Amino acid sequence: MHYLDGSLFPENQQPLIITAAPYAPGWLPSDFPEDIPVTMEDQIQKAVDCYNAGATVLHLHVRELDGKGSKRLSKFNELIAGVRKAVPEMVIQVGGSISFAPENEGDAAKWLSDDTRHMLAELDPVPDQVTVTVNTSQMNVTEHAELADFKGTSRENPAIFNAYKEMTVPAQPGWVEEHIRRLSAAGIQSAFQCYNINSFESVERLIRRGVYKGPLVMNWVAISGGMDAPSVFNLANIVRAVPDGAVLTVESSVRNVLPVNMMGIALGLHVRCGTEDCLWNQSRTAKMSTVKQIEQLVRIAGEFGRKVATAQEARDIQKIGVFYDTVEETLEANGFAPNRNGGNQGFLRKAA
Repeated sequence: MHYLDGSLFPENQQPLIITAAPYAPGWLPSDFPEDIPVTMEDQIQKAVDCYNAGATVLHLHVRELDGKGSKRLSKFNELIAGVRKAVPEMVIQVGGSISFAPENEGDAAKWLSDDTRHMLAELDPVPDQVTVTVNTSQMNVTEHAELADFKGTSRENPAIFNAYKEMTVPAQPGWVEEHIRRLSAAGIQSAFQCYNINSFESVERLIRRGVYKGPLVMNWVAISGGMDAPSVFNLANIVRAVPDGAVLTVESSVRNVLPVNMMGIALGLHVRCGTEDCLWNQSRTAKMSTVKQIEQLVRIAGEFGRKVATAQEARDIQKIGVFYDTVEETLEANGFAPNRNGGNQGFLRKAA
């Protein structure tokens, strides 16, 4: 992205898109019973509350009545339908892991099988987005946390702590390509989760080779543990590579969430918050609900003079429902340089 004179002035920046992640699949409801919803009614109401607070994208996971993360697509269909009815304008982004919470105490925290995750392309009602991870990676969500971040929560349990410490993200090339094809065929936008410059470069190659032909909407996931650390240098490295036509959201975890989001607001990027990423306020004197986190970002954006996006503006900025016909059109629309004529597109791989 290019930062020309005036790029930091709010009148030259897009309205701020706030993504809410309120369903907290990595925590148990007992970790924050006042805010982690369990019943379907409460899960729908949580979406409404986040929307009313200023969030226009909902990062969606689902719980069963026993509090465990649901792996049943029927439950996802039920929640999506409920949110569509309650807040039809809100952008629904299904978390592509479905749920990585351990089934039982001491079980590994792992993502579902390739075939099961592909079934997200068959959700009905159809969500606007599904997050897509690119390149298998370690996802040790405990690495840059402090012990105090887990005090009084389920992660004080050594077995649960170790399950999250050892978690990996399975995202092999063949699975990624097939997943993108299925989502695109269903009219669902791929929301790419880029953990570092390597995963972003793989996304660019997927575009250059014609696997993905749509708007580049992506998160920089700075949670350490095999992914980028939340430092200004790593952010700058990503920002320098990302083309001007992309929509880039910053994401981090524990008490890094707020400072990373403040950098994102200042730089004209977009932000994500919620109990999935952090349970605490910055002084760690109390837990902080997703709605309170959204309201905090709305207030801070106001101090910067940056307008918070309406739902329609969020849809327009992210180009929800838009796909392109050719590789060349996709590259141009996203702000990439065109492919070189006759350039290497990979061994036995040419754009369709």
